[in-house]
Amino acid sequence: MKLSIINGHLIDPANQVDAKQNLYLDNGRIMAIGQQPEGFIADQTIDASNLIVCPGLIELSAHLSESGQHHTASIASETKAAIKGGITSLCIPPDHDPIIDTPATVDLIEDQAAKAGHAHVYTIGALTQGLQGELLSEMLALKQAGCLGVSNGLNPIQNTLVLRRAMEYAATLDLTLFINAADPWLQSQGCIHEGMVSSRLGLGGIPEATETIAIARDISLIEQTGVSAHFHSISSGKTIGMIKDAQDRGLPITADVSPHHLHLSEHDIGNYDSLSHVMPPLRSTRDREQLQQAVRDGVITAISSHHRPLDNDAKLGPFAETKPGISGLESLLSLTLKLVEDEELSLQQAIANLTQHPAQILGIDAGHLSIGAQADICLINPHSESECQPEHFISTGKNSPFNGWHFNHDVAYTILNGNISYQKG
Repeated sequence: MKLSIINGHLIDPANQVDAKQNLYLDNGRIMAIGQQPEGFIADQTIDASNLIVCPGLIELSAHLSESGQHHTASIASETKAAIKGGITSLCIPPDHDPIIDTPATVDLIEDQAAKAGHAHVYTIGALTQGLQGELLSEMLALKQAGCLGVSNGLNPIQNTLVLRRAMEYAATLDLTLFINAADPWLQSQGCIHEGMVSSRLGLGGIPEATETIAIARDISLIEQTGVSAHFHSISSGKTIGMIKDAQDRGLPITADVSPHHLHLSEHDIGNYDSLSHVMPPLRSTRDREQLQQAVRDGVITAISSHHRPLDNDAKLGPFAETKPGISGLESLLSLTLKLVEDEELSLQQAIANLTQHPAQILGIDAGHLSIGAQADICLINPHSESECQPEHFISTGKNSPFNGWHFNHDVAYTILNGNISYQKG
């Protein structure tokens, strides 16, 4: 299919483009930018006047199926939701069902994603067998099967010697280690940030030291082993200084943050609102402000939804007994660009943190609109007015605390491999 996208405001941070430009697509690739190629006759033309044209979004960590939750989420349903949210590439963490610790599981996921055909799906392999934190996984086989990195998911490795050996092995294979930093003993049975709100509600608290102590250990081992590492879902302001210091010393470390940690705080839990139950927990307003500053300063270079779709029953019952997680694929773009509206980020920064930087972290050839690049594109209407209504999500997980929020940016079109895969009705 030959497709023209004309009169759009092209924003491509990877190529430092921020201007009105036309795009011409052919055979799933970007054929030309600006001037229409000689002899080019489009099968379809999109008039992108008043629209932002940018690379397709890239999601760093999306759970596409939950153990025991097959009726709730699947690769087909969640990649369809991703496309509606302008996301053309997404990465599955190893705590999938089944756990991604064998090449056969990688092949199964790739087959399911290919059959669904909604988005590019990548995998992160398990760092240890069964994510048990005891025996190292067959990382070489996982890399050969297509895994972009390794992680132990939300299961902290308690034995530091095992973690060191795992880092050394990953380093020799040039595999990025993706880390959800949490000290398991300090986290214990906590379910909310340790502070005034946890005291008022009588809920078990999770101190920020849960994150800072784990990251201090991890940074020390990263420096010793030389492994490239990415920290998922940073939640504490104190953590930021530690990461910046490590980056300034030349350590190969990157980090991301979720939109809910950039917009919400412990106070949004109100009176036991389980939709705001997440891990790591929502922290203080001061932490939220420091996270926003870290994104502005480039210490944190990616914004990731950390999508975890759950059925309704998972959010019912006493707060501490509910499952943590937010269904975030369809609100990722709008929440990120709301930070632009609030003058917390520039438009270029916001787009870069959803496209260019996640692609660099994953090491994939995506997140840019260079000539010859794969034509994965998101067209954004910056003048739309919509209300977040999770009950209308395509994702089978409706668990979102942003119900009723008003957004001014929405996806108008998503283009995957040069074909229109989503068009807002």
